[in-house]
Amino acid sequence: MISSRTTDRVTVLTLDRPERRNALNHDALDELEAGIVDAVAQSRALVVTGAAGHFCAGADLTELEDVSFTDRLAEVLDLLSRAPITTVAAISGSCMGLGMQLAVACDLRVVTDDAAFAVPVARLGLMVNHWTLERVTRFWGEGAARHMVLTGAVLTADDAWRLGFTQVRGDLDAALELARRAVDLAPLTQAGSKLGFDTHGGDHADVARYEAAFATAWSSDDLSEGRSAFRERRTPEFQGR
Repeated sequence: MISSRTTDRVTVLTLDRPERRNALNHDALDELEAGIVDAVAQSRALVVTGAAGHFCAGADLTELEDVSFTDRLAEVLDLLSRAPITTVAAISGSCMGLGMQLAVACDLRVVTDDAAFAVPVARLGLMVNHWTLERVTRFWGEGAARHMVLTGAVLTADDAWRLGFTQVRGDLDAALELARRAVDLAPLTQAGSKLGFDTHGGDHADVARYEAAFATAWSSDDLSEGRSAFRERRTPEFQGR
């Protein structure tokens, strides 16, 4: 259900349930979690995509009976969003519900012209967790977020580009190109900056974690390497320490 391949320090996780437009069930979530853990251990960037022309049509409602799935989903989404490497969602076709949650858990998004986006909870009598509402609002803007959640609106690739939800328009190759730009950069800077983007000023524990990451970067071997490479006009070789 979830296939994985790693090339040149970029891991691609592919949701592969074409009969359900890549809608995910419990087993698929377990495989996705394992894939994320492996990617963090062996890669500098991660691309999440879907097979057969669709990203993810949501949760597989034919197999869901209670809220336990949403609890499990929240664990996997948190793992993906906190991954200390750069993550890219390569989106084509349907990106609905759970698909949108995966998209906003990633750092960056690349979309094809046929992509379609929705958070259709009001059509089903469901709700998403606050984490999802907060990130959809951050990445789409509050007007678009309310439009999708409250009216069931389906937005297009043009909307995603106009509103800044996507950073690149293109296919999986474009997403891989974007991911490759990240792999040679300083890992401590990337991981620490990700902490900062998700830090709220009123959360003292989060601020402390960011400040610790800041101090680590400024005392790192990578900073010395970056400065040396700049002086010597060569490409730095960062080691993440």
